[in-house]
Amino acid sequence: MSRLVYAIIATALCGCSATSGSTSTADAVAQDDTLVHAVSTPVFDADSAYSHVARQVAFGPRVPGSDANRLCREYLVGEFKAYGADTVLTQSFEATAWDGKRLPLVNIMASYNPDAAKRIVIAAHYDTRPWADNEADPQSRFKPIDGANDGASGVGVIMELARLMGMQSPRVGVDLLLVDGEDYGWSEEIADIPVKDSDETWCLGSRYWAKNMPYKSAVRPAYGVVLDMVGGTDARFHREILSDYFARDIVDKLWAAAARAGASDRFVNQPGSSVNDDHIPLNQAGIPTVDVIEYRQGGFSPTWHTHADNLANIDPATLGAVGQAICELIYNE
Repeated sequence: MSRLVYAIIATALCGCSATSGSTSTADAVAQDDTLVHAVSTPVFDADSAYSHVARQVAFGPRVPGSDANRLCREYLVGEFKAYGADTVLTQSFEATAWDGKRLPLVNIMASYNPDAAKRIVIAAHYDTRPWADNEADPQSRFKPIDGANDGASGVGVIMELARLMGMQSPRVGVDLLLVDGEDYGWSEEIADIPVKDSDETWCLGSRYWAKNMPYKSAVRPAYGVVLDMVGGTDARFHREILSDYFARDIVDKLWAAAARAGASDRFVNQPGSSVNDDHIPLNQAGIPTVDVIEYRQGGFSPTWHTHADNLANIDPATLGAVGQAICELIYNE
């Protein structure tokens, strides 16, 4: 995933976030059986999601412009079509990276129920970090990572959602968005040149998509959810602070869905950190969007931006908890 914690913003907005001593909408909805819709929510298959993670990792690091990135993209597009998406769009463009390199990037969007009056978007990035910034050995930092968690895990959950929606259509319209170029951003561990605004060097695919959304204004998504690093062992997901600021009602709704799905232990109803991730461009474009991202005190997963971000450190139980919560959200709209 992306990268930088906005410590100052996090402090400033903390008062806007949920606190452990308050009763949130998520708690209230989870406890109110009369608000649970009479709808059949499909069972999310964690092993299926894991198999999609493994397939992505098998291509090798999916660095933008690489053969592995292209082969992975072709695989994902083919799976969306096989799973019965009503439309599958690819959005090709070039972006200039912080190092001056011109990156050929491609976003993918599979849509279900294109004529629905209400839509939601579920997003993840399928590219991987070209560097391992957090390796202790400086010589190991300039090799690309597998990105099993940081990239492939969110995509794996989305691919299983696609399979389920192909078999059981939800009442709401759903767009499954996979963006490229999310993890090519600047960091001081791998760069000896300064940049004017390091935050702008990340999330290249979602920034482009937010400025070039394939919608008419009347049918833009009502809200969105970004999945990033959702496969780590014993992972926990706190209320990301900027999500609470821009989309508090949606955070409440998702955390309530997680509670109904039996995943309250994973979706911790307390503030986490503030993260520069793909939800930022979507929120800036007017789509209230939540970032579901692993949070541990003081930072992210210990495998983050290291060569330990591999398949051995992916937990199907984590994928299953996140996937079932998203199913509960989608199928109760």
